[in-house]
Amino acid sequence: MKLGLILVAIISIAALVGTIAAAGKVEKDYGKSTKQNTIRLSAIYIFLFIFSIVGVTWYIVSL
Repeated sequence: MKLGLILVAIISIAALVGTIAAAGKVEKDYGKSTKQNTIRLSAIYIFLFIFSIVGVTWYIVSL
């Protein structure tokens, strides 16, 4: 069960880091709109990370 929680954490963190890294490689004019998209994507990743942890914890407790 702990393996599932660890995998969720690793995948979520990797996705967040990948998003931020990809956002850093943009042109100057394109960067303004990309900044807002990066903030939104980061918020989605944080929400999904928390939701995934709650779901895995609920699954472990309900066994």
